[in-house]
Amino acid sequence: MCSRLLEKKWSVVAYNRSPEPQKELAKKGAIPVFSLEELIGHLKPPRLVWVMVAHEAVDIVLSQLLPHLAKGDTIIDGGNSPYTDSMRRAKKIEAAGIAFLDAGVSGGPGGARNGACVMVGGNKNVFKKFEKLFKDISCDNGYRYIGSAGAGHFVKMAHNGIEYGMMQSLAEGFSLIKKSPFHVDLKSLADLYNHGSVIESRLVGWLKGALETYGEELKGVSGSVEQSGEGIWTLKAGKDLRVDVASIDLAVRFRKKSAKHPSVTGKFLTGMRNQFGGHAIKK
Repeated sequence: MCSRLLEKKWSVVAYNRSPEPQKELAKKGAIPVFSLEELIGHLKPPRLVWVMVAHEAVDIVLSQLLPHLAKGDTIIDGGNSPYTDSMRRAKKIEAAGIAFLDAGVSGGPGGARNGACVMVGGNKNVFKKFEKLFKDISCDNGYRYIGSAGAGHFVKMAHNGIEYGMMQSLAEGFSLIKKSPFHVDLKSLADLYNHGSVIESRLVGWLKGALETYGEELKGVSGSVEQSGEGIWTLKAGKDLRVDVASIDLAVRFRKKSAKHPSVTGKFLTGMRNQFGGHAIKK
């Protein structure tokens, strides 16, 4: 994402806990820094700080950032945070005169590099102020203002829940085909499905990529499927809002069960996760 912003002529000050990515970005024109204090020192007021860390670390990072910020500055949380946490953080941060936006970002590393899909929540005037930023990190027509604080992360959560269900059905379908009495070339079939069929999608493309990379037996790919939590958040939201999300529930249950009961279906899921998000193929 930083590389893309640099190509779009943005000035980027980059901080990361491990220094190697900063060194690479410095070659492309970014200013590398090695502490949050140094980061803030390099930004001219009013500052814009994009935070993209694991959701468990967001409060820690914000607690370290806020003492160095001032009224008129803006924070964007571009990671996968629970939407209720984003609502809570917005109240606290905005009370200090600092703007806060929650941005759900989809597309994996490829999207970050070549144009992502971005869903933004928060104050609409603040969104408009930074609309060019969202436009520049997104693919064509790949960003929207969704609503008040928390809305961006809410729809990203729902998106990831939908993703669980879609991936599950693909993995189950290909497991069924693999076990059939017909000797189907699965890689060729995935390619065929992605030429005009109703299920044509990037997920089918990533499934084909997994088959190309690891072979039709998916050798070395774990049949136990990891999960990062957003599907579980979606189930909780469904329960809280009294909405039935049965297919997502089954997909989450499958992943939990796969820890002790790996399967071919699990291998297909792990292979897809590896292709679009760079997730590990082994447990």
